[in-house]
Amino acid sequence: MSMNSQGRPTTPSAPSAQPAIETVSGSRGLQQREDLIFETGSTTKTGVDLPAPKGGMDRLGGVTRKKSVGLPGLSEPEAVRHYVRLSQQNYAIDLGLFPLGSCTMKHNPRLNEKVARMPGFADIHPLQPQSTVQGALELIDELATWLKTLTGMPAVAMSPKAGAHGEFCGMMAIRGALIARGEIETRTRVLVPASAHGTNPATAVQCGFKVDEIKADARGRVDMDDFKSKLEGSDDIAGIMLTNPNTCGLFETDIREIADLIHQAGGYFYCDGANFNAIVGRVRPGDLGVDAMHINLHKTFSTPHGGGGPGAGPTVLSEALADFAPVPFVVEEDGVFHLVEQRSGEGSDAFGRLCAFHGQMGMFTRALAYMLSHGADGLKQAAEDAVLNANYLQSRLKTVMTPAFDGYCMHEALFSDAFTAEGIETLDIAKAMIDEGYHPMTMYFPLVVHGAMLIEPTETESKAELDRFCESLLSIAEKAKAGDQSLKSAPYLAPKRRLDETQAARKPELRWSEPDKIAAE
Repeated sequence: MSMNSQGRPTTPSAPSAQPAIETVSGSRGLQQREDLIFETGSTTKTGVDLPAPKGGMDRLGGVTRKKSVGLPGLSEPEAVRHYVRLSQQNYAIDLGLFPLGSCTMKHNPRLNEKVARMPGFADIHPLQPQSTVQGALELIDELATWLKTLTGMPAVAMSPKAGAHGEFCGMMAIRGALIARGEIETRTRVLVPASAHGTNPATAVQCGFKVDEIKADARGRVDMDDFKSKLEGSDDIAGIMLTNPNTCGLFETDIREIADLIHQAGGYFYCDGANFNAIVGRVRPGDLGVDAMHINLHKTFSTPHGGGGPGAGPTVLSEALADFAPVPFVVEEDGVFHLVEQRSGEGSDAFGRLCAFHGQMGMFTRALAYMLSHGADGLKQAAEDAVLNANYLQSRLKTVMTPAFDGYCMHEALFSDAFTAEGIETLDIAKAMIDEGYHPMTMYFPLVVHGAMLIEPTETESKAELDRFCESLLSIAEKAKAGDQSLKSAPYLAPKRRLDETQAARKPELRWSEPDKIAAE
């Protein structure tokens, strides 16, 4: 896969002339200034007052520490205020529109949270006897049925704990099938479009395959001529990893032909399901010839996304790969649910277990609550509204900004930096959005578009909120088009000004040192 070769400056420019309002406290209005926790507290004090223990037995065998651990002591109000003030400097889906393209930052309904905290779901343990968790197993089974029905696939692995984990599951199932066919040594090549998520080629390599990139055509879709040329006279194709709708926000119109050709070549079709939110209830991937597809429950079925997890990425499998799904999985016999922990027959030696238990129970509960509250017709409407909102944004923003491709989009609108004056970068526009109160959109991705700006509003934003967002971004775009150099120093109103992002990534300061030690060094 190609790397991002678009050179762009990351060192902030000298601050432009802006009216500066300084405060004695360092706070800005009701947003409080907050120092590092080491600067707030002191290693010489503690937030509690306890007498020294008397007469206790030393159970440490002489390995007690010889010096202070160096952690700052804070009282309870100080500790609470520290983290509340930090939270005020963050952005969240509960604060406003979150325009990250290809990430689908959906609203998380509070009903989901209430259901996930119900006794019987929140307080169970994976090592309980299965007879005591029949309701939980039935819930997993019902969620699996919904996923199979919505995708038109006969099997699903519920245990993957994230999208990338689901990709790994699907590709390992493909690997298992090739092992069973006796072709794992010869079928080593996986085709991946140039616009793919970075996890796709990484997963293919992790599973022992070689990656062969497919070009994008002028429409932002798979270049069919390049795709066909990589299949001609070759018997080393293991499969293709393709996102649909793709990361340009477009539906791959040749997907049926792609599936047929990859199958004729003896390979399997892995579909990245990250953008399933755009087509759920409208298109079944199984009808398109897909053999495996992971589903990000946070992107399509409203489970929490931020904070690094916990995630859930169930992977649906075609009949050709169903026997190679990992264990465990739920089965029902005479009204009793139980987990199958070991496989027998075909596929039993090709794939084992992805994780210790069955997956993320809390995410399963939230996802099924979302499905049941919407119903099949509601899920379809959510997908249609997501596409409608994205096209509304594209229609309004293209009056100033440059759409990357002609025509309508799916769930996200993609723009290039072609409208900007010389010297103004996508990064400058993104930083200026912070001053307008918005998290920046996805920048410089997909790589097939220069200076890419990828915006996904999802289905839950009102027209009024979309208009407010458009008006803010259009005002910035007008400045970028005019070459307004004040953008080079944005943001001005954030708690911290612009950093040198390259240096911050390459030389991060991850350890706090006392000021006198810093001076001595």
